[in-house]
Amino acid sequence: MVARSPEEIRSEVSKAYGNRVRGVLNADEALPIVDAAGCCAPSPASQASSCCGTDSSADVSCCGVSDDQTIVTNVAELYRQSDVSDLPSTVTDVAFGCGNPTAISALLPGQVVLDLGSGGGIDCFLAAKMVGDSGRVYGVDMTSEMIALARKNQQKVGAKNVEFRLGEIEHLPIENGTVDVIISNCVINLSPDKDQVFREAFRVLKPGGRLQVSDIVWTKPVPEDVKEDMEQWAGCVAGALLESDYTAKIAAAGFTGVTSVATDYPGGKGVASAAVTATKPAA
Repeated sequence: MVARSPEEIRSEVSKAYGNRVRGVLNADEALPIVDAAGCCAPSPASQASSCCGTDSSADVSCCGVSDDQTIVTNVAELYRQSDVSDLPSTVTDVAFGCGNPTAISALLPGQVVLDLGSGGGIDCFLAAKMVGDSGRVYGVDMTSEMIALARKNQQKVGAKNVEFRLGEIEHLPIENGTVDVIISNCVINLSPDKDQVFREAFRVLKPGGRLQVSDIVWTKPVPEDVKEDMEQWAGCVAGALLESDYTAKIAAAGFTGVTSVATDYPGGKGVASAAVTATKPAA
């Protein structure tokens, strides 16, 4: 199988997730799409597609295969109903993930939080409630459709302490040492350069800042026929690392106290949801 370049992987993943929400965008007042330069353009018309831009008969779902190895569910099912009951359907219906990063370790009033791969904004809105008016939440996503949807959702929710920025998680549009806590929900596995993601996370965190993410990992070696499959990349499987490799990359970026608690999915195929935490050493 032909090896894919990082640029090809990013492009295919972004396209898949853009397709996943374009139908929602088109149905919600023809929202503007933010291009790579931060400008706006009309949302292109498109036919309804499955959540990851593949045919509904394909054996791939949003972040996971559709058989007994299904990985990601609608994240509204992963939170207490009281946490998401006040969020509109354009937030909850297109939000998929593998855990609840805001619950791994409680966020505190006044903290600055950054969500890597913020999608339609669900984790940002939940974090915004926890940090309060004195706190701030930033969401970064590389897919323009996601940013457009998140900004529209922000207007509906009325979250004034949230800001969404278009950008890659390998090159965060965030200043050095300005973030208290980084969260992420089933996104880092999508990056073709996870070492750079963790270096960027380390850069933007304040000394003593915390990384707390939910992500997909493997607890046994990744099958070779999966690694270069673009549908499996967009499905959060092909790009996932062995749990030990994942935590080693975090430590190599400079973090300390790296921990991971992985829960295998049914089927015994070695795919797991991991709750990972780490700390940037205090100055």
